[in-house]
Amino acid sequence: MLTIGSRGSQLALWQARWIQARIQSFGMETRLDIIHTTGDKITDVALSKVGTKGLFTKEIEEALLSGAIDLAVHSLKDMPTDLPGGLTLAAIPEREDPRDAMVGRSLDSLALKARVGTSSLRRAAQLRAKRPDLEIENIRGNLDTRLRKLDEGQYDAIVLASAGLRRLGWENRITELLDPDVMCPAVGQGALAVETRSDGGAAEEIAKRLEHRESRIAVTAERAVLAALGGGCQVPIGAYATVDADVVRLRAIIVSPDGTEIIRKQVSGPAGDAASLGRALGEELLAQGGRQILQAVYGAA
Repeated sequence: MLTIGSRGSQLALWQARWIQARIQSFGMETRLDIIHTTGDKITDVALSKVGTKGLFTKEIEEALLSGAIDLAVHSLKDMPTDLPGGLTLAAIPEREDPRDAMVGRSLDSLALKARVGTSSLRRAAQLRAKRPDLEIENIRGNLDTRLRKLDEGQYDAIVLASAGLRRLGWENRITELLDPDVMCPAVGQGALAVETRSDGGAAEEIAKRLEHRESRIAVTAERAVLAALGGGCQVPIGAYATVDADVVRLRAIIVSPDGTEIIRKQVSGPAGDAASLGRALGEELLAQGGRQILQAVYGAA
């Protein structure tokens, strides 16, 4: 019997149950354990102002290390690039669409000074770069809560990850999928992470059967950019990688919170060099002015 740890939101449970069904198809019995994280408890403050890495993972990883659970399912974009000692990302299953989605109205159709809800500094900064007239307002809560706030008229549109909407069967709510050149996704967006103890035990071995090679390569490149930038998951950094014919293509951005400065770079190379390509691209972003933007962000946090 393997115990799977997960956050308790509707989306987190869908993801955990999807992994649970895959593992049970291998003949392994499982049970689900819901764990409340710091990020779940802080609901009235923008995530970018909380300033803690691992907001949605810390308590789950502590349960892994203590042996209370055997395996954890995370949204990869919530995970810091440095894992606690003794833990490993045993599998990255096939990734869902990583793009961001406009819900309510398309970006270009929004009226002047329209109210757009997002809890992401990355999304807010890129929205301001494209439409500086918009009123960007903080919105927190699970997906269903955010959609309800939109339907109540609190916002003219909101920005969400398309992956979550698709997983919950709400893709009909998507008004517009934003091209990565308009809205560069978060590192690892759309990907799941199956985390276990790095002890070669049953959980690690069975989780490895869920691995999807191209998804692992893409997120490895993206997370290497983030590691080079020293960023957590709540900073104005975007990275998006694709893999085709064993070539990885990677683009990344750093945006000032007000949207007036964007440092944008891209690179391609052998898939086997994904990590080094990501590191080099991150260092180039820093050298081209990204360091000053991030220092200003961290200083204001």
